[in-house]
Amino acid sequence: MLEIFQYAFFQNALLAVLILSIGCGIVGTYVVTRRLVFIAGGITHASFGGLGIGFFLGVHPTLTALAFAVLSAFGVEWVSKRGNIREDSVIAAFWSLGMAIGIIFVFLTPGYTPGLTEFLFGNILTITYTDIVVFLFYTILLLVFLAKFFKPLIFVAFDRDFAHTRCYPARQIEYAMMFFVAVCIVLSIRLVGIMLMMSLLTIPQNIAMLYRDTFKGILLLSAATSIVAGVSGLYLSYLLNVPAGACIVFILVIFFLLAKGAIVLYRRRK
Repeated sequence: MLEIFQYAFFQNALLAVLILSIGCGIVGTYVVTRRLVFIAGGITHASFGGLGIGFFLGVHPTLTALAFAVLSAFGVEWVSKRGNIREDSVIAAFWSLGMAIGIIFVFLTPGYTPGLTEFLFGNILTITYTDIVVFLFYTILLLVFLAKFFKPLIFVAFDRDFAHTRCYPARQIEYAMMFFVAVCIVLSIRLVGIMLMMSLLTIPQNIAMLYRDTFKGILLLSAATSIVAGVSGLYLSYLLNVPAGACIVFILVIFFLLAKGAIVLYRRRK
């Protein structure tokens, strides 16, 4: 096993898993407690529109996907709050719009777009040192925000109206977290792809919620679960010579089934 650590691509993949697991743990906990899983899915698929535009214009797809994801996140937040339209309807509209734009521009792009499969299905082994620096900068920025607004964030996550009564800047925190959610999704797409992205923001949190009932507890345990599943998934992909993203998600599902089974057995014995 140790021989694989001599390769730079595996070192980068391992660092990416360790860094982004922290970000996904924080963002995913907010998404699950706010019941925004559908929004996360909408942003994930809406970012495909940015990928298509990036390939068509010859711009780095991650940049255009990031812009598209952030604008979609803000758009969903603004329209659902100001337009008197149900939130799920707004999400579905942005979801469909992003996918439609992405498909159109991918087909309009001359020649073959080999990098597209990396974003659809993930390819963690293509992550570079520059990507690691970007991941680290994002995670540090997220941790700083969390440290500064931890208490207001908990109030907003569990009860937005109560946060207003306590004079917390609930709207600003919501928009800030939607920004962090969108950026986390785009950065993590390289790990597991658009098709499996939602699992990174939901399964570790659902595992943590079986054993923890506080925001901090769920956050810490979900981040730890993501790290263990990520490292295990990388090693499994090395052994089987299959995509790492699929292995990571597979192990997360196994962890969830084992955790749920352990809870059921414990309750029966009581």
